[in-house]
Order: sequence, then structure tokens, then C-alpha cells
Amino acid sequence: MKLDVIKLDGNKAGTVELDEALFGLEPRADILHRVVRWQRARAQAGTHKTKGRSETSYSTKKIYRQKGTGGARHGDKNAPIFRHGGTYKGPTPRSHAHDLPKKFRKLGLRHALSAKAKAGELVILDAAEAEGKTSVLARQVKNLGWKRALVIDGAEVNEGFALAARNISGLDVLPSMGANVYDILKRDTLVITKAGVEALEARLK
Repeated sequence: MKLDVIKLDGNKAGTVELDEALFGLEPRADILHRVVRWQRARAQAGTHKTKGRSETSYSTKKIYRQKGTGGARHGDKNAPIFRHGGTYKGPTPRSHAHDLPKKFRKLGLRHALSAKAKAGELVILDAAEAEGKTSVLARQVKNLGWKRALVIDGAEVNEGFALAARNISGLDVLPSMGANVYDILKRDTLVITKAGVEALEARLK
């Protein structure tokens, strides 16, 4: 599977051979869905909390006598039936994370890369390098037509490119180890540098 390589100025810089095992799979929505759910569950804070009956600040004194009132038989005002009373079986802080095998996570990343390649939303960049000027990079990105793009570089992101890109709306930059299914799928264009392709192939084989 061959794809043209471009530079930031839009000129061609040759071609690159892509691994069919990474970029040539038939994307499966069920695999992508499971991996994205796993990612989002891990990111969920789980800090929701309500006060139980033992935590509300009311007296534990019985509010009125047991018999003879014509009303229901109540104890103290902390009961869940009363306004400001304790919540019955309310949420408590917990982790929403669940397990997903490492092999399945790698498979999900392969399918995400293949989905972008099949949709024609994959761009191979010669090198993601800049001098730290946001205005220059913003002009180049606009000329290339990248509105919502994710750039995946090699083991490390070029410092100048990261500085120039951090204030451009819709442009995200990640090293190859940070590549993940959710970030790949939520962007319209996936841009991978030649170094990023090599790093991903080494990581996912």
C-alpha cells in the first residue's frame, strides 16, 4: 500500500510503503466502539457523591409521636422521603474503568488507522518541523485544508512545531506513543510523519 508523502508547504516528497496489517484492514465498528468505551470510562472522574441518611445534618430525634397524629409513622428528619433528607443508595466516588486486553487495544488502533486510510483522511507528512511561529504554521495548515487534524510524530514531537501548533484551533499534536483510537477518530484528518509511521509499525507489530 503506497501513499504520497507531502511537505508542510504542500509539495510532494516522494512516496511511502504502508503496512497492510496496520492501514489495510477492513474497519470494524464493534472493535472501535469497545476501545473508545474503554478509553472514555478510564477518563471519567467518578467523583459523584450524595449524602446518605447518616451524613445529613438533622437531629436524630423522632419528629412526632408514633400514634394518634393521623399521619405516617416517622422517625427522624433524615429519612429519604423528606426534603434535604439522606439519599437512598446514591452515587459514591468510584472508578468507572474496566479491563480490556492489550492485544485488543492494539487491534483497535490498527482498525482506527485503517478506517482513516480507507476514508481517504490519512496524510503522510515528510517531517513536522517548525520554527515556533504560529502564524506561519497556521497559514500552511489552512493552505493544506486541515480544519480538524491530528498530527502524530515519532518518539518525540519537534519542540518548535509543538510551540507553533498549540494555539491553532483544531490542530492536535501527539508523539507515536500517545496515539489512541479516540483522538484519531474524532478528527477529520489524520496526519502521520514518516518517523511516526515507523514508530507505529514498530509499536503495533
